[in-house]
Amino acid sequence: MTVLPQTFSALGNATRFAIVERLLSEGELPAGAFLDMNDTSPPAMSRHFKVLREAGIVEQRIDKQRRIYSVRPQAVQQICEWSISYRKFWETSLDRLALALAEDD
Repeated sequence: MTVLPQTFSALGNATRFAIVERLLSEGELPAGAFLDMNDTSPPAMSRHFKVLREAGIVEQRIDKQRRIYSVRPQAVQQICEWSISYRKFWETSLDRLALALAEDD
């Protein structure tokens, strides 16, 4: 059974999506680096990271008193594979739409 429903559910929250985007663009970061996001309190941020960890999107490592987060490449790979599997469907659908629109002209 795929974990994609849990992955997409976790990413459906704007704050969690922004966390993942930032980790993807900047790489591994400590939790404290995200405290400037959307006036989110530390306890709320901790809950967001917990949801992302439980969904398998991010992983945490502990360095003394800091929590360091990074995106799990496997999670990104699963999303990519799922998207590619529907590529043919969307390409065919868009081609049919283009033909239908061209017929109306």
